[in-house]
Amino acid sequence: MPKINVYLPDELAEAVKDTGIPVSAICQRALEQAVRRVSAMRETSLRTLTRDDLAERFPLFTDRARTVVALAIEHAGSAATVGTGDLLAGILDEGDNLALRVLQAIEIEPGQVRQALLRQAGAEPGPPAGDGAAHFSTAAAGALELSVNEATSLGHNYLGCEHLLLGLIGEPDGTAGQVLRGLGAEARLTRRAVSAALAGYVHLRANTAAQHQQPPAQGLVAALQEQLKPLVARIERLEQRFEQ
Repeated sequence: MPKINVYLPDELAEAVKDTGIPVSAICQRALEQAVRRVSAMRETSLRTLTRDDLAERFPLFTDRARTVVALAIEHAGSAATVGTGDLLAGILDEGDNLALRVLQAIEIEPGQVRQALLRQAGAEPGPPAGDGAAHFSTAAAGALELSVNEATSLGHNYLGCEHLLLGLIGEPDGTAGQVLRGLGAEARLTRRAVSAALAGYVHLRANTAAQHQQPPAQGLVAALQEQLKPLVARIERLEQRFEQ
């Protein structure tokens, strides 16, 4: 039977040893679940697209994420493929999701994204389809798979707009990824912002609204920006070294 090494931080490794947790069995179950999720997403993303059965086809998606997919289909219009640009436009059109708060936290405004998306608009190749129905482009299908991986790596049993955002950034060939990376949405920085937002959303919303008398979303963005300053500064220093 093939073996896969699992590397753990020292403190966690010691705790695992002390408690006698069955690492192999736990890892196997987790991997089986992750493979099932990715395989299901792969199969779903290759099928014909309609707005009528999104809840059935995307059971792990939050309501907002399903709304984003519906808006992406609408944005694609009569095009044969729904691309990553359409998914990103869906995130923008939905208008009130955590992905947008995360972008604002890393100082990227939705208006900037929309303008950049318009400048880079173009059809993405998709699977051959002779039925005249819409399908996800190859890049969009890849971004959806990456979104599942992002949700799994964060330990989440659902897929939200923030996971879609990470999937779009990570997909190398899609229009959305090119737009987002061009605006400064580096994968590690954005993932850090997503983690911070998810970990402290309720606490930050309550406290920033009370302390600064800001609307909850604005308070969350401000708090996230404060948390991300050290990482942004570090990335800027590294970029300066490479330029030298």
